[in-house]
Amino acid sequence: MNRNVRTLVVGAGFAGSVVARELADTGHQVRVIDKRPHIAGNAYDELDAHGVLVHRYGPHIFHTNGDRIFEYLSRFTEWLPYEHRVLGVVEGKHYPFPINQDTLNQLYGLQLDDSGAEAFFERVREPREPVLTSEDVVLNSVGRDLYEKFFLNYTRKQWGLDPSELKAGVAARIPVRTNTDDRYFTDTFQAMPKHGYTRMFEAMLDHPNISVELGVDFDDIRDTLEVAHVVYTGPIDAYFRYCFGHLPYRSLRFEHEHLPDVKQYQKVGTVNYPNDHAYTRITEFKHLTGQEHAGTSIVREYPQAEGDPYYPIPRAENEALFKRYEELAKNEPGVTFVGRLAQYRYYNMDQVVGAALAAAKRLIG
Repeated sequence: MNRNVRTLVVGAGFAGSVVARELADTGHQVRVIDKRPHIAGNAYDELDAHGVLVHRYGPHIFHTNGDRIFEYLSRFTEWLPYEHRVLGVVEGKHYPFPINQDTLNQLYGLQLDDSGAEAFFERVREPREPVLTSEDVVLNSVGRDLYEKFFLNYTRKQWGLDPSELKAGVAARIPVRTNTDDRYFTDTFQAMPKHGYTRMFEAMLDHPNISVELGVDFDDIRDTLEVAHVVYTGPIDAYFRYCFGHLPYRSLRFEHEHLPDVKQYQKVGTVNYPNDHAYTRITEFKHLTGQEHAGTSIVREYPQAEGDPYYPIPRAENEALFKRYEELAKNEPGVTFVGRLAQYRYYNMDQVVGAALAAAKRLIG
């Protein structure tokens, strides 16, 4: 790829912005487009009408074990240390989640220590061999009662599928602990961009070799393009005009609410409702951002089948369909596909950054 040639980057989220910056830093002229009216993709945050910083598309909590990823993003933001904590509501009571020693003691009226919790799990687990589905993972780990109380109905709401219909990797993302560690993540680096994600993206895209155009749909301009290379971060099936059919995604509807004169709505950043309500969870943003404000703002998340694509649905038949698109992508001249939607992967933010850095490195050569 020659330097100084014009590259089009489709999408101003993590994947597109990281690639754009890497290319710009090595002398490439880069045009970034996004069909939304803002940068930062699903990580976009803004002050709501009441002056509370909210994540418009649900909570985004940054965590990584990658020194290189954290150092890279540190070029564009200062950080606010933040360790995410989650409670799960079962029969009207709040319990630490992921399940740990305290969850067991509070739920069952026990007094287990680390070894006692380990013995408890060993006693109640239902060994599964081989472990193929999310149901297998959870039953193999914590047994049926905890599976039904914390996982079964949450998964049905979140994915519109039974855990037995989802690949093992979905449930494998959620640890089970025998100690009292109540942090949702245990990664080395856990922090929030000090001034928000949008400010971080503004810094990343602030480069003389980068131009950004918002409200521009790739489909509207693709047939008139005169660029040497395209970096595409949108849905791979949309790029190929759904020639093999639509890849299934799970979408979300967000219900934002401001509560004036409420200093704190809930004890932790996120509370899960596995068995009650149509929504899966409520997040209170002030926990995440550390912001001081007389009121507070929350968001409820309602999973749904239709709408913007958020989560690739991890099932064998969907993976097989993606592979057909991936073969087309390998033979698409002058196009790099990268990101959660373009690679049909359930990536965390740091994984998207890693994939984007790798893609940029290949392009720069």
